[in-house]
Amino acid sequence: MPLHRPGPAIIAYALLLSACGQFGGNSDKAEDEEETAAVPVEVGKPIRGDIYAVYSGTAPIEAFAEAEVIAKVSGEVREIFVEEGDDISQGQIMARLDGDRLRLELNQSAANLRKLQRDYDRNVELQEKGLLSSGDFDKIKYDLEALEAAHNLAKLELDYTQIRAPIDGVVSERYVRRGNTISAGEPVFKVTSFDPLVAYLFVPEREYRNIAQDQFVGIDIDALQGQRFIAAVTRVSPVVDPQTGTFKITIEVSDDQRRIKPGMFGRISIVYDLHENVLQVPRNAILEESTQTSVFVVEDNKAIRKVVQTGYSDKGMVEITSGLTDDDLVVTVGQIGLKDDSAVTIINTDGQAMETIGDDAEQADNDAPTD
Repeated sequence: MPLHRPGPAIIAYALLLSACGQFGGNSDKAEDEEETAAVPVEVGKPIRGDIYAVYSGTAPIEAFAEAEVIAKVSGEVREIFVEEGDDISQGQIMARLDGDRLRLELNQSAANLRKLQRDYDRNVELQEKGLLSSGDFDKIKYDLEALEAAHNLAKLELDYTQIRAPIDGVVSERYVRRGNTISAGEPVFKVTSFDPLVAYLFVPEREYRNIAQDQFVGIDIDALQGQRFIAAVTRVSPVVDPQTGTFKITIEVSDDQRRIKPGMFGRISIVYDLHENVLQVPRNAILEESTQTSVFVVEDNKAIRKVVQTGYSDKGMVEITSGLTDDDLVVTVGQIGLKDDSAVTIINTDGQAMETIGDDAEQADNDAPTD
């Protein structure tokens, strides 16, 4: 029996039924996916508190005063009275050189001076009696003054065999040993003063109006496990280096226990302003784009993007000057990839303190490498 081809009307009807079934099935699937696409997030309410404006930088710690102790005369090192690490005072004897030759020269100049002094005293009497011309008397007088100067110089040269500390401080290096023969001008010791210690920080010129003398400074020392020391800005350079676009500030820090050593690396924070009782959110809640700064807040289980204005940033928290209220639930975890009006599920308790979130952000900042 011959097969009959379906007519055009039947084919069109069949295709229509197939399409309706396909579209209807996809619609149900999309609805199911939409119901299950809620994004898990953590939220917290903004906090209020004081926030400081801080300029941060890094610099090595240096000694404010340091001196190489130089031998002023040549000779053999006979005695050494101090060692590395010893505290010394200015003028204290650190070592002694042999002074045999200089002592003999001093004795000879002293004998010559005594002889000429006797001659001068006799000529004073002759000159008073008019038995000696003024020219001859003046010559003897000048010879006596020259010999006195030579004698004082010999005395000074002998005193230089006692090597003395030029400043108060600590013996940081000893270059010689007992028995060494050294020349004039050769270094013998290095003395370092630990009070105060200084850091020289080079700050971009845009910060010039923010930095001033006597501002408080916090210094964290890496080698001391981040222990913080309080210091102060003592000097601000009045000029900007045109090549680097920076100006130099000097920071002094005192450490009576001498935990800080010259050469240690310091992370420096200069506090230059304070905003009191302001709204703050964790730094990781902030989304920054080329044209605006925003955060996501949760309203009726929906993520709503809000544009905000920010102020100071410190310790993992950012000041919000506009765009948020105290009661907003700000998304702090899970906001990356969120879209406006996305369904969300809050997975943390409402009582979580935003300060804790901020502390986590601050720790992340501290762990990140710095320039």
